[in-house]
Amino acid sequence: MYIWELPAWQSADHPAFVWRSDALTAKLSELAEQQTLLSDQHQSLSNSNHTTGLQDELTAAHIDAVVASALRSSEIEGEHLDVSSLRSSVVTQLGLDKGGFHTHKKNGTQQTDALVQLLLSATTEIDQAISTELLCEWQSALFPDAAAHEKIRIGALRGMDKMQVVSGRIDRPTVHFEAPPGEGLDKELARFNQWFNHTPNDLDPFIRAGIAHLWFITLHPFDDGNGRVARALTDRALAQAEGVSARYYSLSAAIMRRRKEYYDILEHTQSSSLDITPWLSWFLDVLIDAMQQGEHRFDRVIRKARFWQLHAQTLLNERQIKVLNRLLDSWGEEFLDGINAAKYGSVGQVSKATSTRELADLVAKACLVKLPGGGRSTRYALSTETHGQS
Repeated sequence: MYIWELPAWQSADHPAFVWRSDALTAKLSELAEQQTLLSDQHQSLSNSNHTTGLQDELTAAHIDAVVASALRSSEIEGEHLDVSSLRSSVVTQLGLDKGGFHTHKKNGTQQTDALVQLLLSATTEIDQAISTELLCEWQSALFPDAAAHEKIRIGALRGMDKMQVVSGRIDRPTVHFEAPPGEGLDKELARFNQWFNHTPNDLDPFIRAGIAHLWFITLHPFDDGNGRVARALTDRALAQAEGVSARYYSLSAAIMRRRKEYYDILEHTQSSSLDITPWLSWFLDVLIDAMQQGEHRFDRVIRKARFWQLHAQTLLNERQIKVLNRLLDSWGEEFLDGINAAKYGSVGQVSKATSTRELADLVAKACLVKLPGGGRSTRYALSTETHGQS
């Protein structure tokens, strides 16, 4: 029996979800602290005028977070988008296309433009009430080329046919979940919208976001795009809790890192009871991970701005600047063991001899330091990583 078939699902104005508060208290406290830390960091960086390039780097971090959300939310559903096109769409729709933030030759596509517009709308227009019409608009934005999706109802709720989430062979499918019937779906969604727009003030905002995600994805109101709309809704709930539109962390990216767990916990919860403690516990863990990544993004902003402030008068060629920016932008994620001549050549598009010469020049200018080891395995790291600067 699925949770939507339980009598308590139709209880009062919303399903009678229950959870064990004692199992979630510590995680909620950690999230509240993390949220305060992010807010304080953002305010401090936004008000800082003494560090050259800091505001541009803060804007770049915002762009990076939106790109990550768009990219990973699509990847969760098995759809892979072009990063350069996504970035171009973000830069354009944030009105930054003439501010030097375009770093790729590709333009945004119809698909990436529509997706980015949806994500930005979800997190910026936080006073806008959720309605069935709005949710249909969001779903429609996922499929801008309607002719290519003739079998999908676009901008409308699904029909009366049985809706199942399946995997495996066509002749022997595994049914993971069956959604509520199409009949009465409009009323079910209206009930969800009413709850989302008028949630009691005493409900913790992180619990609210977790419930909204689970409830909407259980209704599964569309032929396709339910997961992406659910994550956009969750972002709206979190933006409302934070009261800010600029996002520096990506819940979708954190979910993508635990993609199998995501589907497993949803399947378990949707075929269990209305005690959703396990789901909320998992959701809060992922949200903590997302916010920690946001903090890491702020650290990168500060590190990069200070690095270039230190080397404002250092004479470097375009390749050297490109490689250094690549190292700074991927700090803590890529090149964890440093960069060697081969990697330098790949990023800078130069020969090994030129790479070796330019790396030695960067060491001489205190931009890089040579790591232990030698010969062909010689690697280099940013000087800030070994000199304790942050």
